[in-house]
Amino acid sequence: MAEVTKEIQDKAYEAIELARKSGKIKKGTNEVTKIIERGNAKLVVVAKNVNPKEVIMHLEPLCKEKDVPYVLVENKEDLGAAAGLPVGSSAVAVVKEGDALNIIKEIRIKLSK
Repeated sequence: MAEVTKEIQDKAYEAIELARKSGKIKKGTNEVTKIIERGNAKLVVVAKNVNPKEVIMHLEPLCKEKDVPYVLVENKEDLGAAAGLPVGSSAVAVVKEGDALNIIKEIRIKLSK
């Protein structure tokens, strides 16, 4: 897995928060997997501290195959909080960008470097 800078992680959280308020997000590994497979994901953010790892292992190759920006963040509690959940979330996908459009473009550029 590619190492993601703190800056990109912070931008990913910001993108999720903005998309949650002004666009649309999906939460949880199963929902995120379906969205990627359908080609509807604009950004996928996955937590590193998921146990067992097998739960999320398929997401990175799937994102590469579908050309979806993929960001790995440190913990699922922060990811859940960004998604507006009282609990942690293993994965979140942005489906409609809303106000997060420019941040997602920025993340895509930074990841492609």
